[in-house]
Amino acid sequence: MERVDIAIIGTGPAGVSAAITAKMRNKSVLLIGSRELSEKMSKAHQILNYPGLPEVSGADLVAGYKKQLAGLGIEVTEKRVNAVYAMGDYFGIQASGEILEASTVILAAGIVMGKPFPGENKLLGSGVSYCATCDAQFFRGKEVAVIGYGREAEQEAEIVGKVHYFPMGKEEPQLSDAVEVVHERPKAITGTQTVSALETDAGSHPVDGVFILRDAIAPSQLVPGLATEENHVKVNLQMETNLPGLFACGDITGKPYQYIKAAGQGNVAALSAAEYLDKKKREI
Repeated sequence: MERVDIAIIGTGPAGVSAAITAKMRNKSVLLIGSRELSEKMSKAHQILNYPGLPEVSGADLVAGYKKQLAGLGIEVTEKRVNAVYAMGDYFGIQASGEILEASTVILAAGIVMGKPFPGENKLLGSGVSYCATCDAQFFRGKEVAVIGYGREAEQEAEIVGKVHYFPMGKEEPQLSDAVEVVHERPKAITGTQTVSALETDAGSHPVDGVFILRDAIAPSQLVPGLATEENHVKVNLQMETNLPGLFACGDITGKPYQYIKAAGQGNVAALSAAEYLDKKKREI
């Protein structure tokens, strides 16, 4: 895939708004997320404060988003983003085992609920991983635990080695017989130099690695060097982060967690990214 002008990570109101505005500014767009857009929004019974759409249901608003994206020719790329790296004049996006390139990036992935597991940050890169597709090769023939948050995580769990799958949702996972499903709640990841076990509410499971497959990754872990505050990305009124060419919008930037606020910030982020690109072009 060739380098795009603007990569947008997230398909909620902020990401969709950013994609629409970027397209209207004649920028090439890579929209990464779910083709179903926002599951959270689709389940909303009524949204009462969206201008021009009084008492609209979340499902109807999502349907409208899909229609507008399709009309503009904006496709959604369904990949799990594991890391974003500033590479100087562009960004490298590690997504589902490959590297995508973009001149600018807009983070619109929503908020990560809950705190990291004890030991997660300490052992990240030393047995803890957020991408089974990327790191399965390092655990060939070994025993691993997969903490999965949803159907997408299940698809990624069929990795090399003996897998113990810990589902974090209410639905029964749909996995092959090669994967052992363990209905216990993970509590901590232990080890000294590398992972040695996953502790749960029912006991201890000795493993060589732990894959944590959440819907979203904490911003500080997603982008090295990104300034955050209380697990939110720090931005100015132009939705600029501390890293040139990187913007953020929506719930990931903090309260209030409102659809209309997210959509407005998505618009601003895309305008700022387009202006950044135009300025860089004039400097050449």
